[in-house]
Amino acid sequence: MRMTLHTDYALRMLIYVATRPDKMCTVNEVASAYDLSRNHLLKVAQTLRDLGLVETTRGRSGGIRLAKVPEEIAVGALVRATEEEFLLAECMQAGGRACAISPACRLKGMLHEALGAFLAVLDKYTLADIVENRASLGPLLGIDTAAVHQAKEAKGEQECYRN
Repeated sequence: MRMTLHTDYALRMLIYVATRPDKMCTVNEVASAYDLSRNHLLKVAQTLRDLGLVETTRGRSGGIRLAKVPEEIAVGALVRATEEEFLLAECMQAGGRACAISPACRLKGMLHEALGAFLAVLDKYTLADIVENRASLGPLLGIDTAAVHQAKEAKGEQECYRN
């Protein structure tokens, strides 16, 4: 099975945004990090917003950030929500061309079972599992993870001083 680019880009965008939890990210930053089309990513960001997975803010200091904690974003649910069809073979299409062996073929049932297994594996994971290695992902995406860590610590220290 091959996922659509929309699903692939949705996963990549979520990974990027989850790698920078304390910062608004722009679509331009994501496009640059992955060398992807900004226009495609704008559509992906809208889909993720509509699904309630990211919050978007317009304007000069706007951008996108996660609307849920990574542990609440299930990979299997995201794939189901962003994929339009799960057609592994022509015989799985409604109204598709009839195969000469359809009345006796067992392949369609096997493909449904394989698809179920594929999705069952994805259902075991969340975005948190994907970005567990943030420190390794950051440099590959052009993110200074040390600066992100320092900002978190500074924010924590500021909160301590307020109390």
